[in-house]
Amino acid sequence: MADRCPNTSGMDRAVLLVGHGGVPKDLPKSWLSELRRLESERRARGSSEAGTRELELDRKIRNFPRTDATDPYRAGILAIAQKLEPLLNGRRLAIAYNEFCSPSIHDAVRALVSEGVRHVTVVPTMITPGGSHSEIEIPEALAELREELSVELRYAWPFDVAAVAGFLAAHVSERSRTTP
Repeated sequence: MADRCPNTSGMDRAVLLVGHGGVPKDLPKSWLSELRRLESERRARGSSEAGTRELELDRKIRNFPRTDATDPYRAGILAIAQKLEPLLNGRRLAIAYNEFCSPSIHDAVRALVSEGVRHVTVVPTMITPGGSHSEIEIPEALAELREELSVELRYAWPFDVAAVAGFLAAHVSERSRTTP
């Protein structure tokens, strides 16, 4: 399955499923170490603007070849997308990642808009309140995209914690019956 679930109905509406993104098992460790060092130095300077080398490493890591075996997180997101897409009442489904994997949120939204999508509901797989990705980084990316593009972006977050607790309780109950 590709990072886009094909669906020809509801062409002007889409759901963007945003995963955290994982580091492939065979990625050169020096790339990730250098990226983290550069990010840390930038944050220590109080800068939000990534430098040339940081952007280059981000691009290389995001575009590093992956398989289900080398990036099981990505495989998991694709599996969720396969189950989610038929439940979306004809809306298109695309996938993006906050970091480490392509496409980025920016790239995925731009691609949807270039294909005629005008309304995008963005839903993260990160469901716990308090995380910097869901509370800060994704909203910042969406604000930038709203300035750049003519598209309605709705952020389907935060999740109802009671609904999440109910989902987890049902899962525990089911697993308690089926696993030793």
